[in-house]
Amino acid sequence: MKRSVLVAMSGGVDSSVAACLLKEQGYDVVGSHMNLVHLDGVEHGCCGPAARTDAAEVARIAGIPFEIVDLSGEFAATVIDDFIEEHEAGRTPNPCARCNGEIKFGAFLRRADELGIDLVATGHYVRTQRDEAGAWHLLRGADPDKDQSYMLHMLGQRQLSRSLFPIGGMPKADTRAHAERFGLPVASKPDSQELCFAPSGDAGAFVRSTAPQLVHEGAVVDAEGHEIGTHDGTFAFTVGQRRGLGVATGERRYVVDVDATANRVMVGPQELLSRQGLLADRVTWVAGHVPDEGPFEASVRIRYRGDDVPAVIEPVVGERIRVEFRIPQRAVAPGQSVVLSLGEEILGGGRILEALR
Repeated sequence: MKRSVLVAMSGGVDSSVAACLLKEQGYDVVGSHMNLVHLDGVEHGCCGPAARTDAAEVARIAGIPFEIVDLSGEFAATVIDDFIEEHEAGRTPNPCARCNGEIKFGAFLRRADELGIDLVATGHYVRTQRDEAGAWHLLRGADPDKDQSYMLHMLGQRQLSRSLFPIGGMPKADTRAHAERFGLPVASKPDSQELCFAPSGDAGAFVRSTAPQLVHEGAVVDAEGHEIGTHDGTFAFTVGQRRGLGVATGERRYVVDVDATANRVMVGPQELLSRQGLLADRVTWVAGHVPDEGPFEASVRIRYRGDDVPAVIEPVVGERIRVEFRIPQRAVAPGQSVVLSLGEEILGGGRILEALR
């Protein structure tokens, strides 16, 4: 009996090829385009009218059923509200990771359940593997330039057991070649890189319009605490930022600290960005449990396109971990994800709560 799969079709080349490959492999495929935000007809990445049209056309070419499902309520409650709350707390949110955990492998899985469909699939560049004991493992995408495991670190056994990633084992060039082979109109469509809910691509403008209570003047100070300028909201700053500081000191300066409670942004020279470790919360493990009760060695990544660095991981109470870098790291931004790995395998990750000096 053929297994059924609900494919998240954004209208881009990756998810389009994923759907076509699964159909070719004999799965009973249904395409689903998630309507996450209402942009009043504005064209933008995966969320505008053209994206819906492209997804529907690919489904027609592939000969699969297609639906548009409105998940905007769930998206607003779990992703946009969190985005604002994180800025309110002085952190730099990671809405794409939040969306993956809450929507694409949360609400979308529930949609599959509603339809009586066995599996879900996306066009993410990651791989999965099941061992002899039946446990699932999350591996990096085969194409290091497209690997998206950082954004999927929160997936656990339940999600992985029901998820397919048809293009995770191939380079992007092969994905486009498959699109040409299938005769898809999106074969040369560029990748979307912007926030789906900020049509202008300006996250600051989105916060100003959505959460005007966060717009109020505060001080920009130097490392000694002396005021050297002003800002109109801490949400416009992230640790490590160099451009757009609004102050001219004659020397290169970076955001060293964002204190939303005091409404203050501290800037200083690059050497002040160095940190010995971090504390993270919202920690989840792919295996469903901590790899080791005591401190253990792993590699960590603190930004999407950052390097993997050796560290000592110490689990602490309340789904938290303490990370000690073997080599001090710069620009550890609270709110961003820290992802743990051993070689090609992702162990889990969490939200950076605090950088440790």
